[in-house]
Amino acid sequence: MAAVSVAAEWQLLYNRYYRKPEIYSMQWRNVDLGRNKVACAPFGGPIAVIRDDSKIVQLYAESAIRKLRIFNCAGVQISETVWKNPGGRLIGMAWTDDQILVCVTQDGTVYQYNAHAELIEPNVSMGKECFEQSVVECVFWGNGMVCINEANQLFCIPDFKNPKPCKLADPNVEELPLCAAVIEPQYTMSGNVEVLLGVEDHVLLVEEDGVQQVGIGVGPLQKMVVSRNGKLLASFTHDGRLLVMSTDFSKIIFEYSCESALPPEQLAWCGMDSVLLYWDDMLLMVGPYGDPVRYVYDEPIILITECDGVRILSNTSMEFLQRVPDSTVSIFKIGSTVPAALLYDALDHFDRRSAKADENLRLIRSSLPEAVESCIDAAGHEFDVPRQRTLLRAASYGQAFCSHFQRDRFQEMCKTLRVLNAVRNHVIGIPLSIQQYKLLTPSVLVGRLINAHQHLLALRISEYLGMNQEVVIMHWACAKISASLAIPDASLLEVLLDKLKICKGISYAAVAAHADKSGRRKLAAMLVEHEPRSSKQVPLLLSIGEEDTALAKASESGDTDLVYLVLFHIWQKRPALELFGMIQARPLARDLFIIYARCYKHEFLKDFFLSTGQLQEVSFLLWKESWELAKNPMASKGSPLHGPRIKLIEKAQSLFAETKEHVFESKAAEEHAKLLRIQHELEVTTKQAIFVDSSISDTIRTCIVLGNHRAAMKVKTEFKVSEKRWYWLKVFALATIRDWDALEKFSKEKRPPIGYRPFVEACIDADEKGEALKYIPKLTDPRERAEAYAQIGMAKEAADAASQAKDGELLGRLKLSFAPNAAASSIFDTLRDRLSFQGIS
Repeated sequence: MAAVSVAAEWQLLYNRYYRKPEIYSMQWRNVDLGRNKVACAPFGGPIAVIRDDSKIVQLYAESAIRKLRIFNCAGVQISETVWKNPGGRLIGMAWTDDQILVCVTQDGTVYQYNAHAELIEPNVSMGKECFEQSVVECVFWGNGMVCINEANQLFCIPDFKNPKPCKLADPNVEELPLCAAVIEPQYTMSGNVEVLLGVEDHVLLVEEDGVQQVGIGVGPLQKMVVSRNGKLLASFTHDGRLLVMSTDFSKIIFEYSCESALPPEQLAWCGMDSVLLYWDDMLLMVGPYGDPVRYVYDEPIILITECDGVRILSNTSMEFLQRVPDSTVSIFKIGSTVPAALLYDALDHFDRRSAKADENLRLIRSSLPEAVESCIDAAGHEFDVPRQRTLLRAASYGQAFCSHFQRDRFQEMCKTLRVLNAVRNHVIGIPLSIQQYKLLTPSVLVGRLINAHQHLLALRISEYLGMNQEVVIMHWACAKISASLAIPDASLLEVLLDKLKICKGISYAAVAAHADKSGRRKLAAMLVEHEPRSSKQVPLLLSIGEEDTALAKASESGDTDLVYLVLFHIWQKRPALELFGMIQARPLARDLFIIYARCYKHEFLKDFFLSTGQLQEVSFLLWKESWELAKNPMASKGSPLHGPRIKLIEKAQSLFAETKEHVFESKAAEEHAKLLRIQHELEVTTKQAIFVDSSISDTIRTCIVLGNHRAAMKVKTEFKVSEKRWYWLKVFALATIRDWDALEKFSKEKRPPIGYRPFVEACIDADEKGEALKYIPKLTDPRERAEAYAQIGMAKEAADAASQAKDGELLGRLKLSFAPNAAASSIFDTLRDRLSFQGIS
């Protein structure tokens, strides 16, 4: 009897059954669909209702102020707002895939609302043409929209996530098209939206870059609607025919002649097997074969197309018209004897303690897995909870006698039905079928529950399905902050922490950021203290003005990038002295600041060192700047840039002089400045840029080489160059210019403090052996004399000097130096033998 009562609710369209169960009895009051514009979101989404300003309606006891009201599918009001948007008459209204309500007014302004009737800024304008030539019609799909203005121009927003209006090709028609439909971009070859316009006896296919004339002779078409897969087009002609054809108009699939030529108010696809036509009091369902099915209504209805059927909204109820699933037909069809029907019947007998239950099981033992699967599948397609339970009990009963069935399938279906039944509750009002649920996915469903502020259910579903709960708790925390303006920060923090700790690794910083955005900076500071990740904690502390805490946290983390982030932020926001005070007590921050400023911000670094009393560091910076100035291409040939260099060094010297620990540096800086000044004068007088930045010794040598002995003597005197150093420099400088007379004269001025060996070496280096002979005899040490004679190739004299030194080892070395000369070698051998005989080694 149960099967008979179930099947009695079905209608047969050719060889396929359809059913139209009532899902909800609408909870709203005084809502007349005939007096309002209505927009219904797919996948059991919300319903938007606003009084139709294009109709003259009686107000009864309601206010004259228009309100945009949003309900769930059970008629429970979610939110409302007063409609006070300018722009003229409301032309079109629809929900996007992201459940954003799009409202288009006459002047082409697009307003967007969320499910809580909150206006989403900014508004979008369709452009100047729509403003001047009013919008007259809109066609929506998924996340896009096409509108037509009075000049019959088409404008499109392909994606409301990035709402950039664009103009489509001009169809060049004089009258408003009879009807319009859209092929979504995902189903077109070009990847762009294609608009079908019913014009006269043909259809125009309009794209962004062109217009094609198609379907010649099929019209005039008064209504068009494209199937969900974009492949088929259902249309109603001027003479009352329903045509279903491919969207490329290559063939007509089927044709049905209606009793009335009056175009239907609504035309919709019911799955992919049938088309619905709605007139004032009748709903006609037409399939490719057989007689149509008629449903009579005494109140206006709205058809809401879904992937597996059509929801029918009326003033009093919400129904779902769908093709009866094959598994359900196999079980409940009158007279069915398939295994699934016998299994369902066996459970009934088992409940009545009838032996026929065992008889039914024996009949279907070989097909028991298929029967169990059919019962599970049928349960999934049911909206009636007792019937779901009975079908699942039948599956469980059969499963007990079936060893090869995948038991996970049963558990998965139970989980799915628990979720579906929870969201189908009239308080939630999301009447998803199992097919819609699979297409939507659980994560999207949870997201929609979150956006509807059904956080508890979203959390329970996430936990039940093993999904990440963080997104739910985060959204709840943000919503709680927004809705709890009267609750003190400390109390609200306690409530938030109690829930946030449920999910490990949750971002406290994100919640704190929302608190700051909501104007609760103290709460934000308290929340961010619980954020364990410095990379998220520090930027937020900066955004809420807690620079000192941010610097402390960044320093504790040891992350140099974070420390630099804080330093640069403070650098821009605070006075320099405050920055210096903050970093002085934090070694890491201070050292990183110094490293950066030393490379890029010398002046700023000098200010820091001055503020902290590190005068020697300022001095070193000044000294470095003087060297940087020397690299300037202009700092040559007596350039005036040498003046600033000297001033920098003198300033560094004065700062060094203020500290007892840097006496050497002070003296060095003083002498450096003095040397630079002298070198600058020399370059000016000689007109040769060869003095600056050379050493004292090089300066003296260069002066002697240039013949400026007075200047060389002045440098010697100014810098107290020792006599020995002076002699060395002058000897080699005179040898360099080969002024041998001056060298000889210099050697005779007084006994050289460095001896005559440098004179000898200078002459030998200059390859002047004759000049060297003037000084070799004056060498007092016979060893030096012997080596000097050897260097100029005088073997006998070298041997005589070596014999005076009585040094056998020296004789051996000298012999080696004269090895190619046999005569010279024999002299050294004779002397060496003589020394050995005398007992001298």
